[in-house]
Amino acid sequence: MKKFNIRKVLDGLTAASSSSSPFSASAQPGTPRENDVVQETLQTEHFLLCKTVRHGFPYQPSSMAFDPVQKILAIGTQTGALRLFGRAGVECYCQHESGAAIIQLQFLINEGALVSALADDSIHLWNLRQKIPAILHSLKFNRERITYCHLPFQSKWLYIGTERGNIHIVNVESFTLSGYVIMWNKAIELSTKTHPGPVVHISDNPMDEGKLLIGFECGVVVLWDLKSKKADCRYNYDEAIHSVAWHHEGKQFVCSHSDGTLTTWNIRAPAKPAQIMTPHGKQPKDGKKPEPCKPILKVEYKTTRAGDPFMVLSGGLSYDTVGRRACLTVMHGKSTAVLEMDFPIVDFLTLCETPYPNDFQEPYAVVVLLEKDLVVIDLGQIGYPIFESPYPLSIHESPVTCVEYFADCPSELIPALYSVGTRQKRQGYSKKEWPISGGNWGQGTQSYPEIIITGHADGTIKFWDASALMLQVLYKLKTAKVFERARSKEEKPSTDIVDEDPFAIQTLSWCPESRMLCVAGVSAHVIIYRFSKQEITTEVVQLLEVRMQCEFSEVDSPDPGGEQTPTLPSSGASSSPQESEPPTQQSTGSNSSDGARDNIPCLQVRSSPLKQSPGYQVELVIQLVWVSGEPPQQITSLSVNSSYGLVVLGNGNGLAVVDYLQKTLLLNMGMSELYSPSDPYQRQPRSPRKTRQPSGAKMSRKLSSPGEQKPDQDAKDNSFTRSRSSSVTSIDRESGEAISAFYFCESFPRKADVLVSPCLLVGTTQGSVMMVALSLPPGDQRLQQPVGIASCGTLVSLKGGILTMSLLDAAGALLAPSYETWYDPNASDEEKEKSRRRRPASPPSSQEGQDTQLAVLCSEKQAKVVALPSQTRIYKHNITEVSFVLRADVVQMAGTNCIACFCANGHIMTLSLPSLRPLLDVNYLPLTDMRIARTFCFSNLGQALYLTSPTEIQRITYSQETCDNLQEMLSELFTPVETPEAPNRGFFKGLFGGGAQSLDREDLFGETTAGKASRSLAQHIPGPGSMEGMKGAASGVVGDLARARIALDERGQKLGELEERTAAMMASAESFSKHAHNTMVKYKDKKWYQL
Repeated sequence: MKKFNIRKVLDGLTAASSSSSPFSASAQPGTPRENDVVQETLQTEHFLLCKTVRHGFPYQPSSMAFDPVQKILAIGTQTGALRLFGRAGVECYCQHESGAAIIQLQFLINEGALVSALADDSIHLWNLRQKIPAILHSLKFNRERITYCHLPFQSKWLYIGTERGNIHIVNVESFTLSGYVIMWNKAIELSTKTHPGPVVHISDNPMDEGKLLIGFECGVVVLWDLKSKKADCRYNYDEAIHSVAWHHEGKQFVCSHSDGTLTTWNIRAPAKPAQIMTPHGKQPKDGKKPEPCKPILKVEYKTTRAGDPFMVLSGGLSYDTVGRRACLTVMHGKSTAVLEMDFPIVDFLTLCETPYPNDFQEPYAVVVLLEKDLVVIDLGQIGYPIFESPYPLSIHESPVTCVEYFADCPSELIPALYSVGTRQKRQGYSKKEWPISGGNWGQGTQSYPEIIITGHADGTIKFWDASALMLQVLYKLKTAKVFERARSKEEKPSTDIVDEDPFAIQTLSWCPESRMLCVAGVSAHVIIYRFSKQEITTEVVQLLEVRMQCEFSEVDSPDPGGEQTPTLPSSGASSSPQESEPPTQQSTGSNSSDGARDNIPCLQVRSSPLKQSPGYQVELVIQLVWVSGEPPQQITSLSVNSSYGLVVLGNGNGLAVVDYLQKTLLLNMGMSELYSPSDPYQRQPRSPRKTRQPSGAKMSRKLSSPGEQKPDQDAKDNSFTRSRSSSVTSIDRESGEAISAFYFCESFPRKADVLVSPCLLVGTTQGSVMMVALSLPPGDQRLQQPVGIASCGTLVSLKGGILTMSLLDAAGALLAPSYETWYDPNASDEEKEKSRRRRPASPPSSQEGQDTQLAVLCSEKQAKVVALPSQTRIYKHNITEVSFVLRADVVQMAGTNCIACFCANGHIMTLSLPSLRPLLDVNYLPLTDMRIARTFCFSNLGQALYLTSPTEIQRITYSQETCDNLQEMLSELFTPVETPEAPNRGFFKGLFGGGAQSLDREDLFGETTAGKASRSLAQHIPGPGSMEGMKGAASGVVGDLARARIALDERGQKLGELEERTAAMMASAESFSKHAHNTMVKYKDKKWYQL
């Protein structure tokens, strides 16, 4: 696992943080005294950043392989990613550094290793015997392009076909090239004047390893004798070849061609095909050749012991089936089944009972890799049903538009969501177990519940169980059911403010404890849901229409003065609710003579009764309406509080507070009214937004589909939209201020207050934080009396738009918003009263002149901590000067709290609380995609995630503890399994021959016989795999037990010979020593002239 170099910041080094000490001699009144200093326990040692797991469907898949003994599936992508899947919860992600497309994958079956061939003409050996697979060897071809690879079962010699038509052979143990090369001009007939094209197929005869079948693109197939180094037979056909498949007895093979035909050849009759068939061609009555069809891209020929063989193929449909979806054809005996797929087919594999190619194959399933899905078909049941996939591959079923992540949530939530979600499962799946069942789960200690919520372009919301590094869908909610659907384009209402996906989820607010869910969509609508275990039928959907208009606008207004009358900050809001009546919006709205729409919502709420299954059920729909020809602005921020029974929503016009218990609009306040007249930060009333479009024009969609975005276009469309703040760039500032964040709390609304009371913190895109006081009627009167609301002016201002706000007590502990525990709204009154207890309000009172709370505020540029009720700024930290923060969250970490930030320049940072000391700063991810900006989110206990592609979620951790335990938590891909016994040759085959013929490839391809390959042909690159991994893979690659034993015997024999030779050399050396001594003695006393 790649761990990132972390620029850790020295503890206590606060000079760079621009912090102002609250404990100086001239401390302002109300600041904490020295003995009130919060003891911070978080240090830089608590933080380390690394990737954990990747979930979802591999984006842009290009190839696939399966290990039939280990039962592991590998999928390669066009961006060089490698995804490995085993049983449910066993998955792994690896990445080739070059990022080149993976064109082919080959398992070393039951060896815990995998070979990948890439479009940049490199091949790599992966060791799968370690939890995080690593590359052991790489080989980069310099002069030839790789087109096809073949690794025979239990062989260490890999055949590589090239674009020039040559075949090279690689030893997968040492990753060195053999000197044995099959040149194209030797393989084809000498009389042939044209080049045969690239190699498109290589396979050895199942019954004779010494015979290699080579398919060239032009239509020529050659049976090559490896020993004699010449072609045995050549099979010629006019049409280009796409694939070749053997019958297990090695006497026949089938080719698929570009004209939609299949040719069957007997190996001893190369003159003409034994059979030519066009599976989807119309047979003319006059006996002529059938009409050509689309190419058959792949064919597999699998035999069964008890019945007819299976022939599975992709493509080959007739050309008159224009617009028809991709099909997989299964031919079994006289029956032909054409199985339509939802997306184009990338590849398919037939899963068989045996890994031996020379035995009856007994196929039981077909794995079909589609462009956006993975389908496994059961061949053993009538009708070929599909298996129910245990993998979380449906994240992208509709494009993801927002994501929220909740770690360490209430333990009863996941079972509750699972129980209502099980009723939504489709029927008709195969009754058999999922066939890709290899690997083992990790043994991690991380046991807290985690939930991920994804919002989608079609208005669906999915709840996922993300505990223990796994991902499983729990429950799916369709918000579009609340609205009438236009049956055709002609019926599409002209009040839409988006061109497509009018139900797309823009942002959501969820209270895990009360299970209240509030959802905002792109059509300026909000839906409030309650969770119930009982099914109900809602006769009339409760509807509330809100008129939020541009302040002091020049457009026509119902008011005589032509200006909006300032809304009093009280319960008497200017907009009256429309509730409990069938939604007849068109009658309440009007189109004036000049065609200006007024009081018309963007979507039509359904008028018929709505059957609501157990799970989330609609409580109230809030819709912003057109105002004098101007469309409503999309909702930029949203929050729900179950304890107060309030929902607050904001956009560029201001904010609206809705009481969902009384179904009334409490407040509809413009931006300028939030700044009270006595406020020093008061802004001048502004003119209408210059970016408004003419009446009737449609606004550009803010949440465009992932994968279709261009950074320039996104900037224009202002689609840099996150889950809680719609404006995270300076682009928005040109078009005025909008609400960007809300936070319900129990605090001190004004400086002079000594008692805490319900409050609402409001943050804007221009860095202002306002305090709004809430006055809740006591207990029994809550449903009769209105809630009082008063704006208390600006609390503080920061640089950049506000992203997150939170509240700490004097000891630095997080003061979470109060909530009401969950109760079933459809249960009896007695049961409701039992469970309906509001969480008591937090700290009691404040002593005079003493601050008991700290407000934590974070914007795109800086963070501040403000003491309450004195409203004194005690800490400040400038997070970034050159970039801006995209996402910031106050999270729990190691028993305390910190701020986690993700910047547009790719940095991930954490700051301590309350002193805002920098603890972590990692340049993790250069922001190349708007999708990441929109979906990045932090959660508690060092967890974070983002959408790394339109189909995949990448989870990361910034916790040192999680990084240290990651090895234990990850699943194991390789498990020791015995290779099945080879098929019995039978008495007569053993007596008369005819069984499988083996070949000593070592003798044929080894350096002693074949010589060395040209050094300039390919370059060997040692992989970064660890020594332990290299030993593991090397021991696995050697082969089965028998070969290991033989090797051991040979080694023992060689050692014996070596010992004998050593003894002989020692004797020789001793003899030489004696002779030398005698010579020395003989000439010792003689003079030089006597010699």
